[in-house]
Amino acid sequence: MTIFLYDRTFEGLLSAVFDAYSLGRFPEKLLPSGDVLPLFTDATHTVATDGEHAGRVWQALEKKLRRNACNMLMHVWLSELAGSDELLFRYICKTFATTRNIAYNFGDADILEVEKIARKVSHEAQYIKQFVRFQKAADSIFFAPVNPIYNALPLTVAHFADRFSDQQWVIYDLRRRYGYYYDLHTAEEITLAADHHLLSGKPDESLMAGDEKRFQDLWKGYFKAMTIRERINPRLHKKNMPVRFWPYLTEKE
Repeated sequence: MTIFLYDRTFEGLLSAVFDAYSLGRFPEKLLPSGDVLPLFTDATHTVATDGEHAGRVWQALEKKLRRNACNMLMHVWLSELAGSDELLFRYICKTFATTRNIAYNFGDADILEVEKIARKVSHEAQYIKQFVRFQKAADSIFFAPVNPIYNALPLTVAHFADRFSDQQWVIYDLRRRYGYYYDLHTAEEITLAADHHLLSGKPDESLMAGDEKRFQDLWKGYFKAMTIRERINPRLHKKNMPVRFWPYLTEKE
């Protein structure tokens, strides 16, 4: 069994593809650098992440695949599912092994699985766009906590930068403990050094703007007034608004 060890980054994965074709050796398994090797390992290769090599592989993929297929690869990577890196490695190698566009060859189990996972991550990104609730902090920065199943937050940043371009905001992934800060010009990735007080999804009221509580009460009142009690359907409600988002929704407090 041939094992490739890499740094668990997307550039590292693309560099592993480059090395495989350069060496003429293709791994049966990809593992993080420093991980315990499985029994019956015949050979190992440590991949050195190289931006130029990764760029060449990605450019070759863009020539072979349509944009939506390239986007699917990124979606699968952001899923963070076990084995997704090996799935992508096989998908990329199959892409280079033929002159045809393999993106819609759903008779292939790997191609079908990539499409399924990419769709799930895309749905999670859509949920984030729908269910983010900003809270205004005392420094006039709007803060919103999220806790998505998949690492879909990067897929939504452009949407929020366009939709809320006139205000400063932070959207923070509580599960992965990182977020994005928009300063009216660009959005950059940030990590808060002391984020333990955010893990509940509700920052302390002492950090909130003076009128934030009033606006939250107004939103709750609007939500209640728009509800038609005779047409309440809990099952449909939970389907359209997954329960896992409720702790971070103002109207659900």
